[in-house]
Amino acid sequence: MINKRYLPSITALQCFEAVTRHLSFTRAAEELNLTQSAVSKQVAQLEELLQHLLFRRVRRRLQLTPAGDLYLGEVRKILTQVEMSTHYLRSYGGDTEVLRVSTPPTFGARWLVPRLKGWRLRHPKIHLDLCSEQEADDLLQGRSDLAFYFGQGSRPGAESLKLFGEELVPVCAPGNLPAQPFSDPTQLTDLVLLQNASRPQAWHDWFASQGYHTEHSYHGPRFETFYMCIRAAQVGCGVALLPRFLVEEELADGKLVIPWHYAMPSTDAYYLAYPEHSAEVPKVRLFVEWMLEQNEVSMAP
Repeated sequence: MINKRYLPSITALQCFEAVTRHLSFTRAAEELNLTQSAVSKQVAQLEELLQHLLFRRVRRRLQLTPAGDLYLGEVRKILTQVEMSTHYLRSYGGDTEVLRVSTPPTFGARWLVPRLKGWRLRHPKIHLDLCSEQEADDLLQGRSDLAFYFGQGSRPGAESLKLFGEELVPVCAPGNLPAQPFSDPTQLTDLVLLQNASRPQAWHDWFASQGYHTEHSYHGPRFETFYMCIRAAQVGCGVALLPRFLVEEELADGKLVIPWHYAMPSTDAYYLAYPEHSAEVPKVRLFVEWMLEQNEVSMAP
């Protein structure tokens, strides 16, 4: 529950933000169509609530205090979010529904987004809200209506539909290839192995599945997302181990090449999940049908 005792008014926050831009109560008042005393009173009430001075007068001029400067960044984020939320709601009619979908970031950008083309035309009253910040309990907590994920096919309280598996291949920039072809995969360590934070054992498993071992399989710069690994490989930082479907475009264009032709199938797969109780919710059912249709098209020979 929000403690209203420590909740400043939007007016107070607007007054504070305006004063920081103008460094003048008078000019801030003119912008907000308030009196100078009203603006001054709002800021004073804010300082009393925070128990910190937000401004000081130096040679008859206003200056932000360190506390004021710290608070300003937070206030601007709050006001921006309120404005965005207002525009967000104004953009819908009364019969428009929002469908919240969470997705791994690179999967969402590379695989999901291209398959959303035409969704708006077929379902104009269902507005998609995509998010790449995922938590394991997003579905159960109601933060998402559906979730794409990579892993095993079961989640508590959810229905999971398998979309497809993947195979991991090493990729690098063409300029990183040596003059002589590699004679064994461990020589890839000379190129620098790019690590993905979500798959820390990927290189070790890739070497082991071919009967090789190297003490360097965990060495190399670590990146949070596959997209960062793709870019790092493209600009010549090293060799990345990536799901082939995420780099088909770069491989086709010659921006990336496969330095050792071995693809390791993953034991996990990509799934689309939704809460069990939502199976017959129209917006969820329609999105599931759409994605299964799109997946069939993409898998067709």
